[in-house]
Amino acid sequence: MDLQLWQTLKEAILAYTGMSPASFFTVLSLFLAVYYVFSGLFGSHGAHQRPRGYQEQMQPLPPPVQLGEVTEEELKQYDGSDPNKPLLMAIKGQIYDVSQSRMFYGPGGPYALFAGKDASRALAKMSFEEKDLTGDISGLGPFELDALQDWEYKFMSKYVKVGTIKQHIPVAEEDSSASELAQDSHKPGEEDGLPSGAASTSHKNEEAPSVVGAKVE
Repeated sequence: MDLQLWQTLKEAILAYTGMSPASFFTVLSLFLAVYYVFSGLFGSHGAHQRPRGYQEQMQPLPPPVQLGEVTEEELKQYDGSDPNKPLLMAIKGQIYDVSQSRMFYGPGGPYALFAGKDASRALAKMSFEEKDLTGDISGLGPFELDALQDWEYKFMSKYVKVGTIKQHIPVAEEDSSASELAQDSHKPGEEDGLPSGAASTSHKNEEAPSVVGAKVE
């Protein structure tokens, strides 16, 4: 049975390749040897490189750091330009850590210009203009406000809130408030805690003797 199979195989090799069985198996062995040599040179290099890249990609992110209240200027340093710092972005004054979506909000990403800023107005209008990269949402229409609300819900459900943007009170308003308080605390016509009527009466009494003396003379 085995001899008959071998005889059939030799006839098939001769018929399809035109070579003797010895020549056929020699060529086949050489081909396999070359294949293993090349796969060892190039395949092993790729096998070493891929796990390292995969390990870097899957490296866990550090836990979000709570910043508390920061200014808009301080927020700019978290725009992704420093890989050692978290990637932050704000909506309606609330700051979120978007480091897990660095491919979108990091350098080179489609929304990279929003990072390190309060981009409320730009998100509401779906605008990429520099003038809209602000937290000022005054004058927006109802549809734009609804769009902004959707963005806020998305960020609240996906990212961790790490702080808020410090609100600035204009100095002029502070000065005017202080001056109003000072005027309220000291009303005209009040002297040493006396009502205005009592103060005027005291002035009249002081002047009375001088007038009487003049008539006697």
